[in-house]
Amino acid sequence: MSKTVTLRLDDKVYNKFRSLAEHDNRPLSNFIETAALRFVEEHEYVDEFEMVEIRNNASLNRSIKSGLHDAKAKRGRFV
Repeated sequence: MSKTVTLRLDDKVYNKFRSLAEHDNRPLSNFIETAALRFVEEHEYVDEFEMVEIRNNASLNRSIKSGLHDAKAKRGRFV
C-alpha cells in the first residue's frame, strides 16, 4: 500500500524538480521517488571497479575474514 509523505522544498529546488519531471513527462512525485531510489541503489552497492579494489586488497580481505570468524564464534561487540 502506498504512503503519503509531506516534503518541504525550497522554491529553487521545487522548480528544478518540477522542470525535470515535466521534461520526462511524469508526475513530480514519481520523479522524486525515482531519484531517491537511484541515489540509494548507487550508494548501497559497490560498483565493479570498487569490487576489484576490494578483492585486490589483501589486508582488507584478511580483516574481513577475521571479523567474519569472530562473528561466527560470537566474539567481540556488535553494533
